[in-house]
Amino acid sequence: MATLEEKQVMVVGIDDSQHSTYALEWTFDHFFTPPLASNSPFKVVVVHAQTPATSVVASLAEPGIAEVSPQVKSDLKKIAARDIEKAKEICISKSVSDVIFEVVEGDPRNVLCEAVEKHHASVLVVGSHGYGAIKRAVLGSVSDYCVHNARCTVMIVKRPKMP
Repeated sequence: MATLEEKQVMVVGIDDSQHSTYALEWTFDHFFTPPLASNSPFKVVVVHAQTPATSVVASLAEPGIAEVSPQVKSDLKKIAARDIEKAKEICISKSVSDVIFEVVEGDPRNVLCEAVEKHHASVLVVGSHGYGAIKRAVLGSVSDYCVHNARCTVMIVKRPKMP
């Protein structure tokens, strides 16, 4: 099958949501099923965009909040480590081994598009939170931004609604 040099790169964005977990599992189930799992044409880069502690602290905007920054930074690192560990467990359970894991501080929209450039990815996979138009306008949509700015194919995996 494909040698390491021939493999295309697939970047998968993760966060601490069930939507990103579903997107990662769905991707592996559909693109890395046995016998492809061990000899897939893709190398996978799992990227967790870690919100900068300064952004979280600045959003609180309370006097004396600067002392909280080290604790916030520590909590954000723990969340990222937990998310990466969960992704590693999914990789093991799906027999996907050609995977790189990265935690990058910054806005997820920029981090994912930069990861595509850095790794020369041919596919970017993101989960969909399923926000409506108003929430998307207020909060911003990572998937929408990536569709318009990533220099590769963007696959948005939407988790089915549970009855």
